[in-house]
Amino acid sequence: MAKWLDNAVFYEIYPQSFQDSNGDGIGDFRGIIQRLDYIRELGCNAIWINPCFLSPFGDAGYDVADYYTVAPRYGTNEDLKQLFAEAHRREMHVLLDLVPGHTSVEHPWFRESMKAERNEYTDRYVWTDSVWESPENMSCLRGISPRDGAVALNFFSMQPALNYGYHRITKSWQQSPDAPGPRATFQAMLDVIRFWLSMGCDGFRVDMAGSLVKNDEEGKGTIALWQKVRAFLDEEFPEAAFVSEWGEPDKSLQGGFHMDFLLHFGPSHYNDLFRCQHPFFSSEGKGDVYAFVEKYRENYEKSERKGLICIPSGNHDMDRLARRLSQEEMKLAFAFLLSMPGAPFLYYGDEIGMRYVEGLTSVEGGYARTGSRSPMQWDNTANNGFSSAAPEKLYIRTDDAADRPTVKAQMADKNSLYHEVRKLIGIRQSRPALQSRGEITFVYAEKNTCPLAYVRSDGRERILVIINPSASECRFDSRLPSGEVLYNYGEAARKEGGTFIVPPCSASFLTV
Repeated sequence: MAKWLDNAVFYEIYPQSFQDSNGDGIGDFRGIIQRLDYIRELGCNAIWINPCFLSPFGDAGYDVADYYTVAPRYGTNEDLKQLFAEAHRREMHVLLDLVPGHTSVEHPWFRESMKAERNEYTDRYVWTDSVWESPENMSCLRGISPRDGAVALNFFSMQPALNYGYHRITKSWQQSPDAPGPRATFQAMLDVIRFWLSMGCDGFRVDMAGSLVKNDEEGKGTIALWQKVRAFLDEEFPEAAFVSEWGEPDKSLQGGFHMDFLLHFGPSHYNDLFRCQHPFFSSEGKGDVYAFVEKYRENYEKSERKGLICIPSGNHDMDRLARRLSQEEMKLAFAFLLSMPGAPFLYYGDEIGMRYVEGLTSVEGGYARTGSRSPMQWDNTANNGFSSAAPEKLYIRTDDAADRPTVKAQMADKNSLYHEVRKLIGIRQSRPALQSRGEITFVYAEKNTCPLAYVRSDGRERILVIINPSASECRFDSRLPSGEVLYNYGEAARKEGGTFIVPPCSASFLTV
């Protein structure tokens, strides 16, 4: 069962902005292939690529118009197949982004569903019986076709919700997950999954995974649906991996997902770490990690202490780490990210501290997110080495600040964030206790104070991680011994009597 996830370290690629190989101002598959060695040398052995299928790009590809064909701006299906092969040749795995909850309004399924005459796609989407009736608890489109009814929306107005049924039926137009329409939708998505896994894809990150079955407050209907997907995978593609955008690991793991994502919204308190007014990883020392740890503990226990909770450095929906943290503060943030259970996900450019580009006009539904989607900064040549196109043709303009970080400059500086991230990945990969399935026990995580301390273990080794992001020395009492220093940034923590003394702005990994 997807054993390769045990030591996976993912690199998220927003394909539009990573590397342009043909000079049209938009990143593409051949550009990604050109940079695979860079990703591998950083230490990442897996990739997640944001949606790359045919789309009108009202929402950066999350509005799919054809699940079986890649968008021509990225290349061809054969180019993507070559990308899979080149990754595998480097012992890397590739996840695509599956968007099962909705399509574009331009998808042929939706065009057929809008017709007044019944056809095989009539029940493929969530429609009410009357144009005057809105779907329960959902936004909708109405008056768009001869069909009487309003169609539910998952997010933007170009994203009609696919019909997987209702767990709790309260209206005549709501259907059971076992009704013919929802079953046809489910089967169609299995066919999409089979198509790409057969081509060489290693699995999927699944968008809005917890939202498929409607009126499903406890998630039971959606869990049952994903359990069927897992049975299909176990039979046909046992090494394929599915990672959910759900944010509730007790539900997603029960549904058969191999790992779950922590989200920047919802109850996780993930934003308390990096993206609030006073982040915990800021040296000002005003942040609080307590609520995050308490919620993490709760999810850890609910998911039977499996710890398969992925914590990303960021993604295409979030502010860049560098919007709140300095390069030195980010080094401590990565000491945390790369020593926690579950597969870590690095958002492209976070390893060099790429900044949020302020003041951009929205591109393809990005709105406030657009500043986190700017082109990768490889060097100080034209367009930061991203593209040979004229600057005005770029997908999103580059960061043109004089002190912008680049891969070339950071690789040349042995004290850079890039080298610290690479070092941390190397240590993680050399110590199974620090990898995805190693257990975690929190030692110190108190309200409004530092440090954060926890033990990672795998039955053979125990490693104490102590991180003090504040500019002040701190200490905590513990019966744990202090052994070999495996890693330290800043001065290493030391033990005096029954107390650990933790220097300011430091991270230490100690055997215990």
